[in-house]
Amino acid sequence: MTLQESGEMYLETILILSRKKNYVRSIDVCEEMGYSKPSISRAVGILRNNGYLDMDNRGYLTLTEKGREVAEKIYERHQVLSSVLKAIGVSEKTAAEDACRIEHIISDETFEIVKKLMSEHPDLHVPVE
Repeated sequence: MTLQESGEMYLETILILSRKKNYVRSIDVCEEMGYSKPSISRAVGILRNNGYLDMDNRGYLTLTEKGREVAEKIYERHQVLSSVLKAIGVSEKTAAEDACRIEHIISDETFEIVKKLMSEHPDLHVPVE
């Protein structure tokens, strides 16, 4: 199954939240993403059914290995792309928003070249949070 952009965004959000907190619940994802509880509940169900996410009896969400791989990949793309855009003069807010769109559609080949370019030209590197 190919994960849609929205599924990637949910996984990335859960990854980011899990780095800030000891546990992540659906309500945390609702608050972070600004989506309704029914939307999050539906997405969590789909992600669980497809092996990307687990939920324990307390409602705590954890990424499976498969889910973590996707989330880490998307998060890395977001970080690198935001950095590139800021390095060429895009405002921080716009860079973050544009990176969020680009991260889901950029090919692996193009992304690897962008990463290589950034590593070869540290003067282009802008630290990201």
